[in-house]
Amino acid sequence: MHGLRGINVVDLTSHVAGPYCTKLLADAGASVIKVESATGDPLRSWSATGTDLKGNDGALFQFLNASKRSVIGAHDDDAVKALVARADLLVEDLGSASSLDRAALRKAHPNLVLLSLSPYGLTGPYAERPATEFIIQAESGSIAGRGIPGEEPFQAGGRVTEWVAGTFAAAAAAAALRGARESGQGDHIDFSLLECMTLASTVFLDLMYSLLGRPDTGCAAGQNCETPSIEPTRYGYVGFNTNTAQQISDFLLMIEQPQYRETGEFATAMKRMARLEEWEGLVRSWTRERTTAEIIEQARLLRIPVAPIGNGRDVLEHEQLVARGIYRDAPGSGFKVPCPPYQIDGERPPQPSRAPRLGEHTSQPEFPSGQERVESATKTKTETKTKNLPLAGIRVVDATAWWAGPSATHALACLGADVIHVESLARIDGGRTVGGMLTGLHEDWWEASNIFLSTNTNKRGLTIDLADARGRAILDELIAEADIFVENFSPRVMDGFGIDWAHVQAINPRCIMVRMPAFGLDGPWRDNVGFAQTMEQLAGLAWLTGHPDDQPRIQRGPCDPLAGMHATFATLVALSERDHSGRGHFVECAMIEGALNVAAEQVIEYTAYGNLMERRGNRCPEAAPQGLYPCLDHDPRSKPRWLALSIASDAQWRALLDWLGNPSWSSTHREADLAARQRAHDEIDKHLRDGFAARDRDTC
Repeated sequence: MHGLRGINVVDLTSHVAGPYCTKLLADAGASVIKVESATGDPLRSWSATGTDLKGNDGALFQFLNASKRSVIGAHDDDAVKALVARADLLVEDLGSASSLDRAALRKAHPNLVLLSLSPYGLTGPYAERPATEFIIQAESGSIAGRGIPGEEPFQAGGRVTEWVAGTFAAAAAAAALRGARESGQGDHIDFSLLECMTLASTVFLDLMYSLLGRPDTGCAAGQNCETPSIEPTRYGYVGFNTNTAQQISDFLLMIEQPQYRETGEFATAMKRMARLEEWEGLVRSWTRERTTAEIIEQARLLRIPVAPIGNGRDVLEHEQLVARGIYRDAPGSGFKVPCPPYQIDGERPPQPSRAPRLGEHTSQPEFPSGQERVESATKTKTETKTKNLPLAGIRVVDATAWWAGPSATHALACLGADVIHVESLARIDGGRTVGGMLTGLHEDWWEASNIFLSTNTNKRGLTIDLADARGRAILDELIAEADIFVENFSPRVMDGFGIDWAHVQAINPRCIMVRMPAFGLDGPWRDNVGFAQTMEQLAGLAWLTGHPDDQPRIQRGPCDPLAGMHATFATLVALSERDHSGRGHFVECAMIEGALNVAAEQVIEYTAYGNLMERRGNRCPEAAPQGLYPCLDHDPRSKPRWLALSIASDAQWRALLDWLGNPSWSSTHREADLAARQRAHDEIDKHLRDGFAARDRDTC
């Protein structure tokens, strides 16, 4: 696979978001040089479960930085400047307060793509604010809506914001690189993690519903939980989701409550939430009498999306993931890591080389020979083309539905592609059905879905019947003129119509076909249906979400746009491949595999150190104290007044105590480092809760 070979990347990032972005680029063939300080990326000494690494690089660091080179330096060193002069892409997370002069850098290297990752973006009133994963989730609004009404909300576990941001950033970088190659002009991507998390959670969907006139649900801040979702079984848990009327109807049949199919008492999510205790009693009286395996088999027969609740140990034994060979040994180590989440022409990106030792390549800070680019500043004006959007002129046939597939084609449309979204009148895009919740407010409810309206802007729409010969002929005509054809139904749907890779190739040898099945195109779960909730349940993201004394809870959405951005990235790699081969390529991007990459740390911790990561509610290993603290006039149901606080450094801790007026209890903790604050977290939380209860949240 040629992929992104010939692309040179300088990586000035640390932790997860930036390194996962450049990992995706490296997996696709780009040459990545990681520039580190003398102490190195903090992940070199990191274990989420606190394992003593005995001076070795952390396993998560090794996963994220495989196939890269390491150089000790800084952005203003002459050696690093020389690298940048030969680079196509510079990725940095130095923040707005950095001495890096981005404007001067772009002027000196006009065809360089600069990707700047920061919590809030490089401009605006929040640009210099410190932030952690927890604070970004709180600012985005995603925490406030998650959980049982009246109880303390909780974060999405597993640092999902950083992983999702890395995926979005990689797609943005690949697109900008394509644009720079076409025009000879680089670009600056000012990437905000807050904006990314707002898009990747259900928050912007809730905002859209408010604009459309959603009726009041009676729940403070819209806080709610999906049900049925994760339910107890005889020995563990099982996960469902019922996004359609047919699925909830079949679910009632499965749990032996068919009478409610007629009455409609539990037909909608709002009705089930209104009688949650009664509803959960009906469901759990049935699930607790059966094993997880028995329930999964019955649900599969009824085509109800279902999965076991995975964690860092159990996913290694799941039959579908074993059959697909998802996990392999990390290069040079004995622990397991997931494969890249896509295949091109039936092949995954090649096995990476081991991660570099700190400063291993400092003495020879060079990109591979023969890959130095031509500096655009040396080009004549006639050699520089007019700059358009990166995918201008690319035509896409979009046969996707719901959120994951449409988010991929939406990204392609936003990047300049001409996208035609194809639906059937007999079976409209499932995303439209969510508009049914506004039936009383909008006569054409199918045009009032927050999901559909949010993910299908910039597209054209067409309805055809693939069961009719004329409909098939129209689709074939579209494919014949297309650069890309994308679909995300379960494999049996398109296969049943005879629309497979061989068919697309016969019509248009230059067309790229992208398939986004839930679980992959082979294996025992090939034909199972699945949504974002299913991926969160199986991959382990739900395992890390929720309070420690409660059950696992789903994260509510990130796996849809996550799958979409992985598919967008893979499509851009395939386009680059076509530039070299002159022919179309077949891309498979299974939804579960993107989720497994984002949940990789659980498997890494388990197989490297034997430790199973557990959910910690609103706490995390990277900061302490951290949590939600009720403030003055707090009422958990009618007027929640939670303050999100996250202390990631010793300096922040001392600043907090000074701001609080150095209360008497703080004297024994003032010099406490992160480890000591973690040990004293319960005691510190008690004092903070007492203190914040008398303070107005908005003045804190």
